[in-house]
Amino acid sequence: MNKKNVTFSDIAAYTNFSKTTISRYFNNPDSLTEENQKIIADALTALDYKENKVARILANGKTEFIGIIIPSLFFRFFSEMLDKILGTYETYGYKFLVFLGDEKKEAEEKYLQELLAYKIEGLIIMSHTISSGELASYHVPVVAIEREAEHIFSVETDNYKGAFEAAQILSEDGCQALFHINSFPDEQEPDYKRITGFCDCAQKSGLPYRVLRENFGFEYEDTHSKLKRMFEEIEKEYPDKRKGVFISNDTHANIFMNIVLRYGRRVPEDYEIIGFDDSPASREAIIPFTTVGQDTKRLAEAAMELLVRQIEARKKRHADQELQPEHRVVEPAVIRRESTLNLVQHKTQEEK
Repeated sequence: MNKKNVTFSDIAAYTNFSKTTISRYFNNPDSLTEENQKIIADALTALDYKENKVARILANGKTEFIGIIIPSLFFRFFSEMLDKILGTYETYGYKFLVFLGDEKKEAEEKYLQELLAYKIEGLIIMSHTISSGELASYHVPVVAIEREAEHIFSVETDNYKGAFEAAQILSEDGCQALFHINSFPDEQEPDYKRITGFCDCAQKSGLPYRVLRENFGFEYEDTHSKLKRMFEEIEKEYPDKRKGVFISNDTHANIFMNIVLRYGRRVPEDYEIIGFDDSPASREAIIPFTTVGQDTKRLAEAAMELLVRQIEARKKRHADQELQPEHRVVEPAVIRRESTLNLVQHKTQEEK
């Protein structure tokens, strides 16, 4: 049986409203009273109306698409963030177009042009290659997550606080030398605050400490090789000391711990290890490890809230009256697991 598609004319006839009023319901519902909105909504249900999305896009230019550019899925943090962002569909009704940038500026600029061609209504960006100044120049609502964001809206974890607390745990647990493993983030990037937070706490503790840096990339074999060299360097410099290692992400922390165990060292007796993210890697490891938890659900919700606010503001303002960027910070939470242990307290408890 063929069923006739319900048109605006059918809805108008059913409700005794004009077709212009019906059009306003779909394109600018706030221009109608709540009573009239309910009358039309009830009519849509009664008539079993199925919206023609393509026709609506052609009519008002609103696609309900949001673009996402992430650097890679190698780090579990990004896949966790993507999952939480996609999960906001039920709340906001936006669909998502996702590109993996692989930290290649030329490719990411191409992807950005592709997204703009699809008339996206907003952009969420987690990669680092395109500056916030350049992103702002496109005059599309945008929110950055955990990256440089001087000229655009952003959401990030309190990276300094999380790193400071991680180093504090290592020093209070009786580690005799402290290490932080990271890449080479710019000072404007949130990840740089993990370095400064660690160094400030380590310096305050009076313990010997070092920051080990390397350009890791997104390949497992290369990352493993570089972390292995760092382990060997630490072993050579402090062979007989209990070492505390804070690593800038859970993916690398998991690889580093496997190296430590493979070389016959004990966790946490010889090495205490703390990661950053609270991604599944920290819980699924051979020895579940302590980590600085990033609340990916709150980060995603905050990012969508800031993005939708910009989108709604653009509907009511001219393009040259955009909102001033807001930078929101989410509190971290250190999650203790088996890779850290205060040996002094542990021995005292055993004696009791």
